[in-house]
Amino acid sequence: MMTTPILHIEHLQKNFGKFQALKDVTFDVYPGEVFGFIGPNGAGKSTTIRTLLGILKASAGSATIFGQDVFKDAVSIHKRIAYVPGDVYLWPNLSGGEIIDLFLKLSGDKHSDKTDQLIKRFQLDPTKKARTYSKGNRQKVALIAAFSTEADFYIFDEPTSGLDPLNEEYFQKSVAELKKQGKAVLLSSHILSEVEKMCDRIGIIRDGQIVETGTLAEMRHLTRTVITFKTMDDTPELASLNGVHNVEDQPNGRQTFSVDTEQMPEVIDYLAQRQIVELQSTPPTLEDLFMRYYDTSEENIAEGK
Repeated sequence: MMTTPILHIEHLQKNFGKFQALKDVTFDVYPGEVFGFIGPNGAGKSTTIRTLLGILKASAGSATIFGQDVFKDAVSIHKRIAYVPGDVYLWPNLSGGEIIDLFLKLSGDKHSDKTDQLIKRFQLDPTKKARTYSKGNRQKVALIAAFSTEADFYIFDEPTSGLDPLNEEYFQKSVAELKKQGKAVLLSSHILSEVEKMCDRIGIIRDGQIVETGTLAEMRHLTRTVITFKTMDDTPELASLNGVHNVEDQPNGRQTFSVDTEQMPEVIDYLAQRQIVELQSTPPTLEDLFMRYYDTSEENIAEGK
């Protein structure tokens, strides 16, 4: 898939006075790829996106979309991108339908059958004035307009905040359709389950720096699997085995522990020799991975976790 990236960011930095909001952000997004951009509030996700949109000027480093500079060539870039922010502000006296049509007109598109299908899919009443809309309905207006746009690159910044689970599912389906069409998608989110379901690759930002990028499979080595088991014989050596953490006794003679992925074969082998009666494994989630980067308590640093 190593074609030319649609988005290319290299050592991007942004300072607000003495505060360094972005220290070092580097990643690419390719055609036909959904790239998950994750991190807690205040990590630098929205600052990065505002820089990509040409709203902020980077202090150092570079960012290009379609090979063009995001700040200098913002006008021509904007003709080919669609953007949905996490909090949508609308004209209070216009109806939802009028605003969708206005957004489409601004991006050189027209209200189409696809627009009508999306209005139906997201169950939006387009006749109501925007001032009567809830946060979720305001999000729907922006999402319908974005998905109706014929863009090459879609940027979503916390797009599902305020949406109910059903509409979240519609959002995910709509993004999957874009991917099939070979479009590039940058999805900034702190809903890890959403990212896990939808994204091909992930970039984790922490304190203005990208700390890891890769596919979920590539990152699994950094996570641990939780094992719940019961054996016929005792397992006194379990806690001292390489890669085993947090051994705990459970009711009915069961025990749980977490194990580093690399050490799994030896540990399972050890348990098998103790005659396994029950064994349940819970695969690592993105959440585990995320916490690994954010759990900076002194104890974890001391243990080299």
